[in-house]
Amino acid sequence: MKERIRIKDIAIRAGVSVGTVDRVLHDRPNVSKQARTKVEKALKEVNYQPNMYASALAYNKAYTFYCLLPSNQYETYWEEIEHGIRRAVDFRRDFHVKVVTLYYQRFNNDSFQEQCTQCLEACPDGVIMVPTELETSMPFAEKLKERNIPLILLDSYIQELEPLAFFGQDSFHSGCFAAKMLMLIARGQKRIMLFKQTMHGRVSSRQQSNREIGLRNYLNENHPEVDIVELDIPIEEDRSRYDELMEKFFLANPDIKHCITLSSKAHIVGDFLLRTNRKDVQIMGYDIVEKNAKCMNKGSISFLIAQHAYMQGFYCVDALVKHKILKKQIEQKNYMPIELISKENIAFYHRESI
Repeated sequence: MKERIRIKDIAIRAGVSVGTVDRVLHDRPNVSKQARTKVEKALKEVNYQPNMYASALAYNKAYTFYCLLPSNQYETYWEEIEHGIRRAVDFRRDFHVKVVTLYYQRFNNDSFQEQCTQCLEACPDGVIMVPTELETSMPFAEKLKERNIPLILLDSYIQELEPLAFFGQDSFHSGCFAAKMLMLIARGQKRIMLFKQTMHGRVSSRQQSNREIGLRNYLNENHPEVDIVELDIPIEEDRSRYDELMEKFFLANPDIKHCITLSSKAHIVGDFLLRTNRKDVQIMGYDIVEKNAKCMNKGSISFLIAQHAYMQGFYCVDALVKHKILKKQIEQKNYMPIELISKENIAFYHRESI
């Protein structure tokens, strides 16, 4: 067994006090350049590996991380992420970690900037963010960088923001995968439905946009004969009109038997099909949220692509703990698995696989 190297041994080797070694190990002030050089030389000679876990516990400092999420009313995908965040806080409770979540309104730059300002005023130890557009998110990311506050991106990866890490799917390849799976069951069909919810003509996330690029790219290369017919329901539209808009779409397009949506809202179409007793349309969507799972079990949704929102939330907090407290190297791009779920295996999909 390798002999344990004590701080006392390092002090003797370097010819300094134990207190000086301790200050060097924890990067504290009041150490002369000469003493620091001696200690660092001694540490290198013995290949000293500090126990950062024990050191962090002994330091007994509290850490506060901030998380910026879109307002998640009616969005169980974001609720799953928050479940994962809370689980990570509990898992790392020995380090006195706290996460404060701020919510911004989608498509509202003033709301996003207001929450960014509140976050910066709090001087957090780290930030988790679901980014908006590059030009809106960049000023905030730059201020974090100036203050040496690590940034974790969630859901959408934007390289220009220079995050410490990203957790989410490779959205382009996810869109390609969705298209490939869809055409396995829609083979021979000439038209498919793409269901979208938008605000002012824009989908709610960069991730959805990239999925659509992947979807269209795959179809153009492999099934150029297939037309994509969009049904776009604005988010601001009164929900009482959703059925009217879908009824109008299916009456105008009786030949369409396959629908895909690149968000977690497949249940909107699924519920409509159940209420109108339509059994000749198959839906593919994203996310194992409760409403989607109910539609799948009742037969109106055929397939869902899982992106492990719970795990994304957990890993974001845990990455900040590992980087900020345990001083570990963090992989920048952390892609979540792309998994296809059906009625036959949904019961075996467990969100809490950590």
